[in-house]
Amino acid sequence: MTAEQIALWAGAATAVCALGAAVWQAIRAVVRIAGRMDEVVDDWRGQPARPGVPARPGVLERLGRIEERVAAVEYELHPNGGASLRDAVNRVDARTARIVDGGV
Repeated sequence: MTAEQIALWAGAATAVCALGAAVWQAIRAVVRIAGRMDEVVDDWRGQPARPGVPARPGVLERLGRIEERVAAVEYELHPNGGASLRDAVNRVDARTARIVDGGV
């Protein structure tokens, strides 16, 4: 075997190793991304309860709960004939104004 052939084979082996390393890195990156996507999907859909682990609600269920809470707060912010927080604030304000004006 001549020196040129040895150099050619060494160059080819180096190229094959470099290509293999690049493919390996690409596969590792894809596997990491796929694992993260599984976590995102699990968080989106939620997880049922398992022995020793409580259930985790999904994003849509949690958003529904938030909407219910916001609706309850909005209900208290508008007068409704005496039962809301807004009505209570208005009554306290009216009483305070009467006291400040000198009449009780």
